[in-house]
Amino acid sequence: MEKEEKKIVNTGEEDEMEIYGYNRCHWKLVLVAIGVLCTGGFLLLLLYWMPEWRVRATCKRTTLKDCEVVLLRTTDEFRIWFCAKIRIVRSLGDNPLQNPQSIEDKVSNGHSGHSCESPAEENRNDPNKYSPIRYFTHHSVMYFWNDAVQSFDFKKGLDESTSCSSIHNEHSKGLTKEVHDYRKVFYGVNEIAVKVPSIFKLLIKEVLNPFYIFQLFSVILWITDEYYYYALAIVIMSVISIVSSLYTIRKQYIMLHDMVAAHSIVRVSVSRANQEIEEILSTDLVPGDIMVIPSNGTIMPCDAVLVSGTCIVNESMLTGESVPVTKTNLPNPAEDPKAMGDEIYSPEVHKRHTLFCGTNVIQTRFYTGERVKAIVVRTGFSTSKGQLVRSILYPKPTDFKLYRDAYMFLLFLVLVAGVGFLYTVVNSILNEVPAHIIIIESLDIITITVPPALPAAMTAGIVYAQRRLKKIGIFCISPQRINICGQLNLVCFDKTGTLTEDGLDLWGIQRVENARFLFPEERACNESLVKSQFVACMATCHSLTKIEGVLSGDPLDLKMFEAIGWILEEATEEETALHNRIMPTVVRPPKQLLPESKPATNQEMASYEIGIVRQFPFSSALQRMCVVARVLGEKRMDAFMKGAPEVIASLCKQETVPVDFETILEDYTKQGFRVIALAHRKLESKLSWHKVQNINRDAIESNMDFMGLIIMQNKLKQETPAVLEDLHKANIRTVMVTGDNMLTAISVARDCGMILPQDKVIIAEALPPKDGRVARINWHYADTLTKCTNSSPAINSQDIPIKLVHESLEDLQLTKYHFAMNGKSFAVILEHFQDLVPKLVLHGTVFARMAPDQKTQLVEALQNVDYYVGMCGDGANDCGALKKAHGGISLSELEASVASPFTSRTPSISCVPNLIREGRAALITSFCVFKFMALYSIIQYFSVTLLYSILSNLGDFQFLFIDLAIILVVVFTMSLNPAWKELVAQRPPSGLISGQLLCSVLSQIITCLGFQTIGFIWVKQQPWYEPWTTQSDACNLSAATNTSSSQHENETLHDEHNIKNYENTTVFFISSFQYLIVAIVFSKGKPFRQPCYRNVLFVISVIVIYIFTLFIMLYPVESIDRVLELVCVPYEWRITILIIIIINAIVSLLVENILLDMILWKVVFSRDKQGEYRLTIPQPPQEPLDRWRGCVLSSLFGCRKKIPKAKYMHLAQELLVDPEWPPKPRTTTEAKDPTQENGSYPIITVT
Repeated sequence: MEKEEKKIVNTGEEDEMEIYGYNRCHWKLVLVAIGVLCTGGFLLLLLYWMPEWRVRATCKRTTLKDCEVVLLRTTDEFRIWFCAKIRIVRSLGDNPLQNPQSIEDKVSNGHSGHSCESPAEENRNDPNKYSPIRYFTHHSVMYFWNDAVQSFDFKKGLDESTSCSSIHNEHSKGLTKEVHDYRKVFYGVNEIAVKVPSIFKLLIKEVLNPFYIFQLFSVILWITDEYYYYALAIVIMSVISIVSSLYTIRKQYIMLHDMVAAHSIVRVSVSRANQEIEEILSTDLVPGDIMVIPSNGTIMPCDAVLVSGTCIVNESMLTGESVPVTKTNLPNPAEDPKAMGDEIYSPEVHKRHTLFCGTNVIQTRFYTGERVKAIVVRTGFSTSKGQLVRSILYPKPTDFKLYRDAYMFLLFLVLVAGVGFLYTVVNSILNEVPAHIIIIESLDIITITVPPALPAAMTAGIVYAQRRLKKIGIFCISPQRINICGQLNLVCFDKTGTLTEDGLDLWGIQRVENARFLFPEERACNESLVKSQFVACMATCHSLTKIEGVLSGDPLDLKMFEAIGWILEEATEEETALHNRIMPTVVRPPKQLLPESKPATNQEMASYEIGIVRQFPFSSALQRMCVVARVLGEKRMDAFMKGAPEVIASLCKQETVPVDFETILEDYTKQGFRVIALAHRKLESKLSWHKVQNINRDAIESNMDFMGLIIMQNKLKQETPAVLEDLHKANIRTVMVTGDNMLTAISVARDCGMILPQDKVIIAEALPPKDGRVARINWHYADTLTKCTNSSPAINSQDIPIKLVHESLEDLQLTKYHFAMNGKSFAVILEHFQDLVPKLVLHGTVFARMAPDQKTQLVEALQNVDYYVGMCGDGANDCGALKKAHGGISLSELEASVASPFTSRTPSISCVPNLIREGRAALITSFCVFKFMALYSIIQYFSVTLLYSILSNLGDFQFLFIDLAIILVVVFTMSLNPAWKELVAQRPPSGLISGQLLCSVLSQIITCLGFQTIGFIWVKQQPWYEPWTTQSDACNLSAATNTSSSQHENETLHDEHNIKNYENTTVFFISSFQYLIVAIVFSKGKPFRQPCYRNVLFVISVIVIYIFTLFIMLYPVESIDRVLELVCVPYEWRITILIIIIINAIVSLLVENILLDMILWKVVFSRDKQGEYRLTIPQPPQEPLDRWRGCVLSSLFGCRKKIPKAKYMHLAQELLVDPEWPPKPRTTTEAKDPTQENGSYPIITVT
């Protein structure tokens, strides 16, 4: 058997997988077929559930080049297996972006695209031309065999390794029909197909779930044992569960299908190689096709890069912001001699020139006779929208300790069942029980120990929580995440639109004249400034457009333009067609701003208007935008620029930038203002309109004159400080992740209480390696930034945060220092200072100028130190982080929010504490239900085991009464407790296997088993006790028994399972009350849920069941006794059972609420407010006796003081005693020298 080394597909990507090749093996298939027959089909089910077993059991290992089946395994922590069948397609070549020789020959011979034969006809005529290409499909992506790497990979479009110049030169001519058909073989149909599975297919998939298979096994067993009623009840429950599950799954599929299918197939015009325009269906598009964008707009069916013209696009589907964005054509490096080299095209880098799939093109602008064209770069599931849909169709499994522990606990129950199974078999053999009864009863013990209703019971709390969230306007597409939200201990917030109001208000302007700042002015809308370059810049430097007569665009641009009160006019399509070029957008002041004193000037001013000739859209990478404009009647054009003040100042002549620029800017940003700088310059007269259309923006954006600042106010939302205070009280860390200026972000963080007034802020300014110097981080203290240049180098000891030895982590979280950094520094730290990342994120509070992918990286970094991370954003640029976080909450209801597990209808962060409260309530409910179901299993298991010892069992209707009347009613009502009204500092435990929960369950098991055993043994000691027969009457021992022989025969026939006896009746009554006792004991309220007495349905249910059970025990009704197969016992024994039950209840309540909650936890577990172990802090010497007592208790419960489990707690503990942390002001940390391994970071004090 030929082996080969392990291969990887999608290397370095999120869906990276190992791949192995296999071929079918006939003798293995025969063995599996025999195994399936011998196991009655169970082996087939096992192989269906385990893909790797299926492949290994039926195939033999081979090389990938020759395989028929591939086995895939994800490389993440889940290590999930998939298998796929190799298929073959015939093609002229193996690289879709390189034309095969046969097509090249045809084109060179002058064959037109339309005279060729179809591929099918050509295949018949000359089959030797076509070579077989092997591929497989996984998660809607096709992977083709690649000889070069000797592995499979998926074919990229023009979005990788394609230069900008080749897009213009090689790909802008269009495809011939032959090339189009050739490429379609590899890229397939351009459609994001979300197939809605048939009900039958969904039903089969649902029914083959291990849980339902186990239920089917249980039902067959019960029917065999003549437990018809209980079996029927379980069947009805299962059918209801399956139907509701099918309805929910199908509804989600239909919703996603409708969202995608609404615009998946449209008719589009494409430009062919012979310049002919052909109309085709969008499903036929392939990368390289040139799509003609219609003037009235369209919904994009693919990702395409603009090569001519301009488009106005609504990208709400991707970004969550329903704001029109201007897309311009991709610059051609060949046409601009000053261009910075030939860069590789990337949809993310060049997103201002890329039209994304699913976005709505509202308008186009174009030259006369030249259409707006875009080259298709990605199709189908490879598009940005396709990737979003794939992430919904194939989500990553939820990794949460609760679910892992649940499986461990089920395994424990199976082991317990195994012990019961062996006991039953041995006991039955010793008592010479018939073989068929041994088999039935021993298997029955397994169905008792592992309750079939467990999964339904576990999801009840989540379903109720989801309903309550819906009532307060929070929608959830991933219900399993609700439990995880109960563990959140850190929440990242976007700033604009999340912590602060969405819109900005113009606070004022501060102009510059002769390189000096003038006094701030409140209004820019006045007569004296109408013709100033400052107002001209405000009027022209924006991306606003009119859509159906309404001015729309970026909110900042809108506020700026509204502040000057000017009028914007755009050319109509008819006007554009009449001219030889694009008609410029024109802006002009309103008539009321024109001075009325001088008629001559009035005439001159009346015609004052500015045309916007060329626009370079805002780029988040460049942090600026620029326009070229011409005042009507002027010969020379003007360039206006606006953007981040630091960037604008660096592009201006230094003599025009005021000396106190940095001081003024810092004053504004510290007050939390959003500051925009403006600049201007006159362009050379030789620059014609045509030259401007092709010039590179770098040629325009240099040697500008600095004009001043626009100061915008971004007010905090009213609820923000109160919500953040609630989170801080609950010891939930808050972090700000924003695209705004760092000092503005720090100011907002202080204003909203994220950083307390007395706290120090340390700014980490990381610089990449340059000119032979290694990467380094300069540490500045935010409040001393301005002092650095003037003050003496001596460091004031008061500037350094004091480190106190805290008793527990929650005190530590109220840190005296916070780190702040921008996106550039964060990128350098991630690359060159990996060891510092955990330390920085432990106290990092402000992350400014962060790109979308950096937000995701930050969430990952926080998760790597064991934080449970929540992310709250408005959907714009937050999609990746919302998906990555444990609990992502989108404040936008637009389509982008589909990536987020939670969406809030109201754009307010008050949804965050509400979600955490509901998450905690759902999590505690899950624990309560799991504990209750575990006790239910063990109590019933022990009852049956005790009765098996006398060859008896519980009756059919006794099982029915316990499982339906008690268990189901209690489980589904105990889950209804609403969340506690406020967040508390304590956090619920994250897993079932914790000291607290195990002690609780074990103590109740011991209590219940003890009292059951007492009842079982004590009844045999009673003077009236005798082995029960049909003639027995313990209630009336002196009375003669007169029964007809027929009645005697019927009863004997009815009781062939020996159900009627005194032990059965005693155990039944004690166990029935025990279920209710543990339900009350485990139904805890505060601090995470409302008290159980507030849960009206639960209280009523428990009271009704208590009264009914008490009534049939103390005052037996013959008809009820007959149905439940109970026997009559003396009244004194009934009172004795009641006393046993009362003592049982008192002991259970005392053990749970006093011994465990009040004494044991405080002595042994020392739980802090977060429900975690305290940090190990040096303690004063103990007295020998105290120390001995503590050691005994600790070792008894296996809970010694130890290193905290969470990495961030362990790290916080280490940093408490680290003399070098936090870094001191005005110091530098340099990266390790690559030649020195395991070297430490040198700290250099700057003097």
